[in-house]
Amino acid sequence: MGKAKVFVTRRLPDATLNRLVAHCELEVWEDFLPPDYATIREKIRDRDGLLSLLTDRVDARLMDAAPKLRVISNLAVGYDNIDVDAATERRIPVGNTPGVLTETTADFAFALLMAVARRIPEAQTYIRDGNWRTWHPTVLSGQDIFGATLGIIGFGRIGQAVARRARGFNMTILVNTEENKDKIQEIGGEEASFERVLSESDFVSLHVPLTETTQHMIGERELTLMKSSATLINTARGSVVDGEALHQALDRGDILAAGLDVTDPEPIPLEDPLLSLDNCLVVPHIASASVATRAKMADMAADNLIAGVTGNRLPNCVNPDVYT
Repeated sequence: MGKAKVFVTRRLPDATLNRLVAHCELEVWEDFLPPDYATIREKIRDRDGLLSLLTDRVDARLMDAAPKLRVISNLAVGYDNIDVDAATERRIPVGNTPGVLTETTADFAFALLMAVARRIPEAQTYIRDGNWRTWHPTVLSGQDIFGATLGIIGFGRIGQAVARRARGFNMTILVNTEENKDKIQEIGGEEASFERVLSESDFVSLHVPLTETTQHMIGERELTLMKSSATLINTARGSVVDGEALHQALDRGDILAAGLDVTDPEPIPLEDPLLSLDNCLVVPHIASASVATRAKMADMAADNLIAGVTGNRLPNCVNPDVYT
């Protein structure tokens, strides 16, 4: 029997691709920009495996175009780009890369919080625009982080890791979550209602998956509940926040600032009004972008893919019902 045929939707580190070559016949999409939906559908018609990214939509129609498909390995923790129910119906295991990016993403969430609070991007622009002529006691004054109140919405691995970092800044930690409530006190936080987290926090950090329930969970009503001195941080998924409502709240001064690693859509259009605001820092979905973490993610995705095409259980499977 020949090697299983797989399609990889983006070039991965050479070390990972070399591992895959030992088990699979590879076709790798070499372009910097991702393949579109029609291209992926065509490429996987006779493939046994698909290694996808969070930018790749993998739905029932795509799966039906690939009758030989035995595994979908997503190079991401989240998998809202994949119709997991459709995969389960077709007995296709879906893999993801949990855990490995927890600390890196938590580092970045806190870095984003600090950069926005202390107005670091604005300060760099201030210098580059030639405005730094003297020291002044009120120029670019930001918000204190030490001793402030941090609200965390969602308390999975990353939310917990952010809370651990907040303890080092002597922050009061308020947590709203449906999971891991037993971990809140252990980490030094306090469970609070959604409304209380919004109304009492100096910083609100989002760490929920994108679901029907969390779609636009932060909208006009929620933003009006926040302090006018509060900052919103989103390293979860862009659609968790209503971008239009956020722009209006920032523009009116309903909240002080926002730091966004994720947007809706991605990439954010250059004409999006959020990009016109000095009090909104937007970066291109780079929370997990450390060299070591991205390499580990690629290896985990490869492990899932190899297991799937060789008939073994995926090390990280999001739909284990396919094995029962």
